Parts: sequence; C-alpha cells; structure tokens
Amino acid sequence: MVHGEWSRREFFRRSAVLGAVTIGGPVLLSACTTTTSGDALEAAKSSKKIKIGIANEAPYGFTDQSGRVTGEAPEVARAVFKAMGIDNVDAEAVSFDQLIPALNARKYDVVAAGMNIKKERCDAAAFSIPDYSALTALLVPKGNPQQVLKFEDIAAKKVKVAVLSAAVEKGYATDSGVAEDQIVTLDSQDNMLRAVTDGRVYCAALTDISLKDVLAKSPGAAAEVTPGFDPIKDGKPVVSAGAFVFRKDDNPLREAFNAELKKLHDSGEWTRIVTPFGFSAANLPKADVTTEKLCAV
Repeated sequence: MVHGEWSRREFFRRSAVLGAVTIGGPVLLSACTTTTSGDALEAAKSSKKIKIGIANEAPYGFTDQSGRVTGEAPEVARAVFKAMGIDNVDAEAVSFDQLIPALNARKYDVVAAGMNIKKERCDAAAFSIPDYSALTALLVPKGNPQQVLKFEDIAAKKVKVAVLSAAVEKGYATDSGVAEDQIVTLDSQDNMLRAVTDGRVYCAALTDISLKDVLAKSPGAAAEVTPGFDPIKDGKPVVSAGAFVFRKDDNPLREAFNAELKKLHDSGEWTRIVTPFGFSAANLPKADVTTEKLCAV
C-alpha cells in the first residue's frame, strides 16, 4: 500500500469493526452483512443499491484518508451501475486473497478490485469483459545497477524480488525460473517500496500502473520503475487484463454490467474516469483480448 493507506493486515482488522463503506460517503458503522439470495440484478434495480468488494490496493480500489472509496474499479463500477439505474454503491473491504471467497459467501455482489483474469479464478467465479490491460514492471533501485529488466534477469542474477500476497507476479516469476528462495511475499505496496529502498530485496514486481502510482506518492524514494513488459510462460507472452468478478449464478447481472461497461469503453468516457488513477486509452484491452481466452490460460 502506498503512503497514507491501510495495509491489508490493518485493513482486514478494521473491516471487522467498520463493515461497509459507501462510495463518495463516510464509513458506515455497521456489521458485515450478506447480500440476499435470488436474482441479484432485479434486487439491485429494485433497491437501487449494490455492494462491491475491494482490497484497498491503489490505484485499483482503495479508501482515501477522508474515508471515501475510490480508485479505477470503484469509479468505473459506479458509472456502470448508474447507467443501469443503480445509484447507491457500497463497498466491503477484505484481503485480496479473500475477494472471491467473500463474493461467493454473498458478502457483496461484485468484486471491483482490478483483479487479473486467471484460469484458477475463472473456475471459482465469473469475470466481466476485460476492463483494462496492463504491462508488468519492476521497481528497482535508482539507476538499476544490476540492469534487471524482466523475470529472467532476476533468475539469472539470483537477486531477490518482492511480490504481493495472492497476486499473479509470483507465478510469473517461478514460470521464468526464479527460485522460491529468491521470492519475498509482502502484504502491501508500501512495504514493497520499503523493501527495495532498504536493500532487503533488489526489486519488486507488479503492474506498471501500480508501481508508477507508488512512486508518484513517494517522490523522494530512491527507486525507479522499469519499462513494462509481458511475462513469458511456455515460450509465449502472457497478456494481463483486469476485470470485475461476479458469482457464477449471477449471469443477468454480469451481462447487464458488460453491456454498459462496453459503452463506457467505446464512448471514451472510461478514459475520462480512469485518467486520474494513472490509466490511459492505451490501457483499453485490444479486441482479441477476451475473457474466454484468458480463462483458458
């Protein structure tokens, strides 16, 4: 997590006390509740209310210092749901590795956390159309003295790399030959930055969007972000794309969401919404990047 935000561990502790957060509003002092069973789309349209899950990871979905939930995914979700006639969007925060389990336990109806589409996740839940694509990058010491630019360099030079708990970068690293004892798993972006700047690891791996956000909020840090790249698996580049996540039995909700999300992409409104969070039109998924293809990888 970047400076001024909760770590996952602290956030998990607080969420047990604070419960849900309303996008654009203050923290609601209520206990965690489950969403009702049945047709989630009709229930949301009837009540004009829906709950999303976030993991407090900037710039994808996080709570700012005023208690407002914001970030790329919550802001896009709010625009989509508004177009669907659903004006009230609440947010429940859990640790990243609990986003899908909590979704399936009906703690909320949609994961809005910039989650990468991966086969093992597709087995447990249903993804929307891709919302954005992003390259992987490395956070390295200023000047990058070891000239580490990709996972294969980490493996060859036997340096240590930090990854986030439950994130995809650990798999990318091991697929590229990085040994387990070279990998340090941390719980926040802020701790990844500290690990690099204090020399506990040589580099940290995450999307280029996330790492640029980390440095933008810590301008004095003696670190830099490498050029983005696609990781290699089985000799082929791995395209990373994030999306919203739904329960498998909520197809009407997912399909209605997809229709409005595509309108946002096609109209240019999506770019306007996401620009404050470090995204641009270049992050729009290409036509051949589909949920079906990514779920098969």
